[in-house]
Amino acid sequence: MIPENLTALVGRSRRFLISSHANPDGDAIGSEIGLARLLRQAGKEAQIWNFHPTPATYRALPDSASIHSGAEPPADFPTAFDCAVILECPTLDRTGLAEALVQLPLANIDHHLGNPAYGVANWIDTSAPAVGVMVAALGRELGLVVDPETADCLLLALVSDTGGFRFSNATPDAFEAAATLVREGARPERVSQWLNESQPEGAVRLLGEMLGTLELYGGGRVATVHLTQAMFARAGAVAGDSEGLVDTPRTIAGVETVALLRETGPGQWKVSLRSRGPVDVQAVAQRRGGGGHKNAAGCKVAGELESHKHELVAELLSALEARHDA
Repeated sequence: MIPENLTALVGRSRRFLISSHANPDGDAIGSEIGLARLLRQAGKEAQIWNFHPTPATYRALPDSASIHSGAEPPADFPTAFDCAVILECPTLDRTGLAEALVQLPLANIDHHLGNPAYGVANWIDTSAPAVGVMVAALGRELGLVVDPETADCLLLALVSDTGGFRFSNATPDAFEAAATLVREGARPERVSQWLNESQPEGAVRLLGEMLGTLELYGGGRVATVHLTQAMFARAGAVAGDSEGLVDTPRTIAGVETVALLRETGPGQWKVSLRSRGPVDVQAVAQRRGGGGHKNAAGCKVAGELESHKHELVAELLSALEARHDA
């Protein structure tokens, strides 16, 4: 159910700023572009602003070249905007732009657990398989037509966040949403090409670097990998090229949980966690100030790599044992 105060805010506003979390992924970029296109169709103005640049994989999406990125706001901020819509971002600080964004009324559209409802209008649906599905529903609620290129972007958001319909959020609603988007003109083959056949060379070389760090624990049930800044340099890769790499160790038979630690600065690590079935990695991330979903979560930690890795492995093994004992 879309909150009435959200549709009212969107209805009366004319100039929108759209943002999402730092290091935007497929659901973030697809949802942002999809929403911007829907708003423009309604005769409104929309500008996307992200802290980090658009990953190379998503630069083929329509209108991606118009996304503003970096710490500096778009021209005439904040007076050029009536409100900001924050998509797929459980806490405002994860945008990297919180100090600026709070100058505008905020609409918060998200599906993550633990979102504290930081907007003046909040639509948080933890059962939604992707925020792209929520954006499509909002557009239809406003009487807007989802054209084929917009449907492509929103289908990419859905396919990306369900891992190609392999994750536990690949619910009946997810398949029904995909079918609706295809009926509206989305082209699955185009979306597949964007996601699976548009990787920059650096991303493929970075995968090789990461696989060299693979370690298995608990009889092969827990896998860890890591990426240092030196590995990025050798691969000729940038931060966005690591998106999705955490899913590769999960393809190993018997692996139930994965931890990827990516160095973002000296002694600074971004942790990505993945799991299967009932194992709750969101709880592991939350204890470190992060969050996400039960089977896909993340956080940031500071300190020595091996220490954090061993702590994470111990917690993941405990989560696995708790599942088996239940």
